[in-house]
Amino acid sequence: MVEEKSKQSADAAVRSAPASGKSGKIAAVRIRSAIHADGAVKDTLEMLKLRRKNACVILDDTPSLRGMIVKAKDFITYGEVSPDVVKLLEEKRGRKGKDGKLLNVFLLHPPRGGFERKGIKLPFNLGGALGYRGTKIDDLLKRMV
Repeated sequence: MVEEKSKQSADAAVRSAPASGKSGKIAAVRIRSAIHADGAVKDTLEMLKLRRKNACVILDDTPSLRGMIVKAKDFITYGEVSPDVVKLLEEKRGRKGKDGKLLNVFLLHPPRGGFERKGIKLPFNLGGALGYRGTKIDDLLKRMV
């Protein structure tokens, strides 16, 4: 019964978020530590390459990645990112891998001015910092660069 409710709420979160943004890219930023998290959530964060707090990844908007993001929504914030913010991230915080290609993982600073008023334990729509924030992810990323 409890699993059905959590699955229904996760499905509702996927439906409430738009299927694709203007650029077709999603930015996901890890906000919280996963010390007391379920093993499946820890594995999902590892697969998303969100290995530490304030790490950001730029991902293509696909249904499988949306499902992974929804599974980890209590530890990350995400939304559709604009191309100019992606360019800013690549210029300021971009790192190259061993083969010389630019990595899609960016290690950022904590946001200037802090997170939202109610902290990092509540969802964005209730005044916190977690979960889906749509195009307002751009404002957060600009404060973290």
